[in-house]
Amino acid sequence: MILNGKLEHEELKTLDDAAPYLAPIFGSQASDTSMPTDHFNMDPVEPRIASETIREFLSTEGNAHQNLCTFVQTYMEPEATELMKETLDKNAIDKDEYPMTAELENRCVAMIENLWHANPDEQPMGTSTVGSSEACMLGGLAMLFRWKALAKAAGIDIYTATRPNLVISSGYQVCWEKFCRYWDIEMRLVPMDKDHLSLDPEAAMKYVDDHTIGVVAILGITYTGRYDDVKGLDAAITEYNKTAKVPIRIHVDAASGGFVAPFIEPDLAWDFRLPNVWSISASGHKYGLVYPGIGWVIWRSKEALPEDLIFWVSYLGGQEATMAINFSRSASQIVGQYYVFMRNGFNGYKEIQLRTMDVAHYLVQQIEDMGIFEMYEKATEIPILCWSLKADANKKWTLYDLDDRLRMHGWQIPAYPLPANMEDVTCQRIVCRADLSMAMAEKFITDMKAEIKNLDNASFIAGKEGNDFKQQSFDHSGRVAAPAPAKK
Repeated sequence: MILNGKLEHEELKTLDDAAPYLAPIFGSQASDTSMPTDHFNMDPVEPRIASETIREFLSTEGNAHQNLCTFVQTYMEPEATELMKETLDKNAIDKDEYPMTAELENRCVAMIENLWHANPDEQPMGTSTVGSSEACMLGGLAMLFRWKALAKAAGIDIYTATRPNLVISSGYQVCWEKFCRYWDIEMRLVPMDKDHLSLDPEAAMKYVDDHTIGVVAILGITYTGRYDDVKGLDAAITEYNKTAKVPIRIHVDAASGGFVAPFIEPDLAWDFRLPNVWSISASGHKYGLVYPGIGWVIWRSKEALPEDLIFWVSYLGGQEATMAINFSRSASQIVGQYYVFMRNGFNGYKEIQLRTMDVAHYLVQQIEDMGIFEMYEKATEIPILCWSLKADANKKWTLYDLDDRLRMHGWQIPAYPLPANMEDVTCQRIVCRADLSMAMAEKFITDMKAEIKNLDNASFIAGKEGNDFKQQSFDHSGRVAAPAPAKK
């Protein structure tokens, strides 16, 4: 009998009521329960039903391993995953209750300080964060508070209409835009161009004045993967500070490069070896090789971290210092970070990052050999490659079309415009991570060649003018503005 759209069998109802865990997952009444959208269901659902229903729902989205646009780590060893599961219930902020977990965080901070050549005599300080965005904001806040103190001492009126400003490349990550908007700071962008796909130190100094809280150097620009010339910027700032009312310093946003450069370019001077680098942030969940939710920020000295950013709490048991923006969070990512530090060691990280670079260089060569793409980045610094269609490629399709076709194979390689001053250039980017094997890279190239052939043989027809059809690319669901209709 069918009742309210459901097949009712008294035998199954009895089975559900008497022994619900004996009923098959997709044969029980509980499996008919709808997934809540905007209000709670009235009754509980069996755990196996709830988990399988959600798992089935999530199965329709992309495969994380084929997401070649994200920097975020998509694989950890089963031993690490199990260890992190066991520590999900530990609150990282409660260092009195979980002193051993706090010790692991302290060890991670000390190891990173050493990796980035902090001088122990200067009493470097650091903390874990939810990610590098929080870490960047803490670095920015330290610059802001320090500038306020120094500007007051120099007789500069910090309360006039002239806002404090931050100098950064136009290839910045959005967290810096958030920082400037949240704390009412003027964001001065040094434009990129084809000859300067990273920060030009000489150009950057033209944007600096008495109200500059600092300059951000990016070690691995999101758009292209390029490193800013931190050493050149340090030299330029040294000269500026000789006559400046308020000396300025550098924060290095090493979200991507902070766990790459030390292992494969150990002689590259970008870190605390440079006197004007006063803080560095990085993502543990990028090339630090941990699942999402962990970042790090290190200050070179106690002087670099204003005391106003350190807060003391006593209600967790004991007097504990906190300097992060966020408060309660799981300690599992900290434990995961310590695991990969211990598991890999310096040489293990070096091997992983070099192998990842090998895969990136293979992809560069294969894509370059196709002859229709202009390479904007060839994995010269971090395992990132970036390309656009050549002006003389003579293709009716765009990179947005290629993006769509590759998604049919599960590959996620979005097309996007470069930042201000180069927004007329559309690129695609691949971020090679440790879980992208050479075999998978070869499979991607095979799929890419096949879809280029399909696009070459396709007809691109959309709209018409008069009696003639107008050829153009597909509509890409808002990623490319649709052309305005022809005026009659």
